[in-house]
Amino acid sequence: MNTLSILVAALLPAILLWLYIWKKDTKKEPTSWLVKAFLWGIIICIPVAIVEAGLGYILLGDGGKPSSLLDTTIVAFVVAAIPEESFKLLALWLILRKNPYFDEHFDSIVYAVCIGLGFAALENIGYVFGKDGGMLTAITRALLAVPGHYAFAILMGYYYSIYHFVDHSPKAAACVLLVPVLAHGVYDSLAMSGLVDPTVGGISFFVLIYFCIKMHKYSWNKMMAQVERDKNGTNVTS
Repeated sequence: MNTLSILVAALLPAILLWLYIWKKDTKKEPTSWLVKAFLWGIIICIPVAIVEAGLGYILLGDGGKPSSLLDTTIVAFVVAAIPEESFKLLALWLILRKNPYFDEHFDSIVYAVCIGLGFAALENIGYVFGKDGGMLTAITRALLAVPGHYAFAILMGYYYSIYHFVDHSPKAAACVLLVPVLAHGVYDSLAMSGLVDPTVGGISFFVLIYFCIKMHKYSWNKMMAQVERDKNGTNVTS
């Protein structure tokens, strides 16, 4: 399999998902701002990798691997979900804090997805060209991992919009980070369970598929709720 085919397979899911969310935006954001958001998603891969390497060393030691399901759950949340979603939120805040075009509920979802897919695209390249990479890895991640980052981003963008436009309560603020972290942590916990128990890993795979279906349905409903808010000009929480 040539390098170009694998590269296309690695990037195509992010491109298609970005085009989908872009088409959903009735009042298109300036291309320059969308590119900035996508680049921020790529840039944060560097500090995320450093933080994850440090946390992984603290929890597992040099070259260590999880030895129990508790270990994989801790790694999923502490090493992966919390650092990745925290840096994505930082990037989203940097993009939106002085953005004059951030004037609709759906906008924060658009920018969050750009950041999430920028991150996912570079991460995907690392995986498919890594030691155990290849076309099978690209296909698997195209069906699960990249759409996962897309769903996490929708959730972050939705709650960011709720906090910004509708509800300034501490609960709404906490949801901006906690909801995508919870979704991401559960996803990774299920995906990593096979590292310590192949049987549990096989069962977890089917649970993971079910979880992804439910998560994407939930994300879809939240996304469409923001579309309706902008269409109707309402500020009603759901």
